[in-house]
Amino acid sequence: MIAINPTVVQALAPSGTLRVAINTGNPVLARAAADGGPPTGVSVDLARLFGERLGLPTRLVAFAAAQGVNEALDADGWDVAFMASDPERAVRVAFSAPYVEIEASYMVRAEAPFRSCADLDRPGLRIATGNRAAYDLHLTRTLRHAAIERAPDQGAALRLFVDGGLDAGAGLRQALDAFARDRPGMRVLPDRFMAIEQCMAVPRTCGVEAATTVEAFVDDLKRSGAPRRLLDCNGQHGSPIPDGTSIPPVPCGELPT
Repeated sequence: MIAINPTVVQALAPSGTLRVAINTGNPVLARAAADGGPPTGVSVDLARLFGERLGLPTRLVAFAAAQGVNEALDADGWDVAFMASDPERAVRVAFSAPYVEIEASYMVRAEAPFRSCADLDRPGLRIATGNRAAYDLHLTRTLRHAAIERAPDQGAALRLFVDGGLDAGAGLRQALDAFARDRPGMRVLPDRFMAIEQCMAVPRTCGVEAATTVEAFVDDLKRSGAPRRLLDCNGQHGSPIPDGTSIPPVPCGELPT
């Protein structure tokens, strides 16, 4: 159990309420409520648990896509975020160790000749991505030949791929599988072009002690088995816990502390 320094609590949440950014565009970790209520999912449960550890009330700040989380940082819109680590983002935020990894791959048309992700980096090919998502940032750095066309979020990117006649749609494997399941003419490539490390993040302006507190919280969670339990309870059985901390599935119930 981490010891909480009141000075660190003040640095993390100056208002006295912990404002946590939740990206509902990542269906593995969070989902928007159909009735307009608060989001649900793994990152939501972890956010509330962190608030309890700090002894603070928690306010969820939901965003439909990663870009919204990034933009809100400029406006002091959140205190802590659940987001994918990325070198560009790390200039402004401090990331914890990852608590889960999510594969990113491509969806293509069933008749397309592509058999692996490497087949898509060719001159003349066009790939749809969600603007400023972790996989978009990665592809922007690594693709040498294919062109990227961006949409506001993951769902819009897949629609752009289908309706715009593009060669592939990039995204999280779970989202691609769900989209392709209802469209017989589509398939998801079997390999990945990256493993996205999902972390907690705090603005670097909060200081080293605040970042260390978040890191210690994630380490405690992984030792206790909380991420694995929450993933399983939310139906995400195939998502691995990094750093050799994978724990066998356990029945849903009270979170370990």
